[in-house]
Amino acid sequence: MAETILRVDALSKNFGGVRAVRDLSFDVAAGEIVGLIGPNGSGKSTTVNVLAGLLTPTSGSIILAGQPIEGLPEPARVTKGLARTFQTARVFPEFTVRQHVSIGCHAVRTVNPFASILPFGSSADDDETAAHVDHLLQLCSLASIADRPVGGISSAQQRFLMIATALAARPRVLLVDEPAAGLVEHERQELAELVRGIRSSGVAVVIIEHHMALIMALCDRIVVLNFGSKIAQGTPAEIRANPAVIDAYLGEAA
Repeated sequence: MAETILRVDALSKNFGGVRAVRDLSFDVAAGEIVGLIGPNGSGKSTTVNVLAGLLTPTSGSIILAGQPIEGLPEPARVTKGLARTFQTARVFPEFTVRQHVSIGCHAVRTVNPFASILPFGSSADDDETAAHVDHLLQLCSLASIADRPVGGISSAQQRFLMIATALAARPRVLLVDEPAAGLVEHERQELAELVRGIRSSGVAVVIIEHHMALIMALCDRIVVLNFGSKIAQGTPAEIRANPAVIDAYLGEAA
C-alpha cells in the first residue's frame, strides 16, 4: 500500500457559534485522488482553507508526511509540500504563461521570486528550473501559449495555469478547489487527464468539485460532508449507493 502522505484527524473550525467543520478525519495516500464533496454550505471550502493555512483550525491535527503542520502559516505549508488552487483564477495578467509558472518554482527557494523574469539574476539560467517549467507546460497543455500574456488566454487556460503554477512548487499534495467551474465538456476531459497525470507522478490530489460525473470518474476515494461533518467515505461505487449521501443531495434539491 502507498504511504499515507496527508492525515486529517478530528479537524474542527468554528466561526463564533457556527461549527463549519466538525471532527473531520480522513487520510490521503501518495499518488491518490480523493474527492471532497457535499451540498452547498457543507464545509468543503472551509476544510481546504484550513488545510492550506488560510484559516486556523479550532482543534484537530493536520499531518503532512509525518509532520504536524496545523500551526504553520500558508507559505510554510507550501515549502513542506502542500499546494493549492482557488475557485476563481488568481493570476498575474501581465506576465507570460511561462513566467507565471516560473514564479511558482521559487515558492520553495530562498531567492527573489521575481528573479527568473527579470533581465538580471542567476535564476534565469537555471537549467533545472527551465526543464521543470517546460515539463509543466506540456503536462497542463500550455506549451503552445507559453509566451502569451496571461491576461490574453482563455478562462479554462487560466485554470490550468493555476494548477501548473501550484505544481511548480513540487508539492506532495495538491488541493484543487472546483477546477471544472465554467469548463465545457472537452475542457473537463482535458482536466481529468491532467489530474490523472499528476497522480501518475506520485502527487496526491484532493479535489473539491460539484460536477459529479467528473468526481465519480476521476477519484479513487470520496469523502462526503454535510453540515460540516463527514457522513460517508468510500469508493465512487460505494458513495453512489450510500443512502446518507442520496438523502443529503435530495435534501438540497428539495
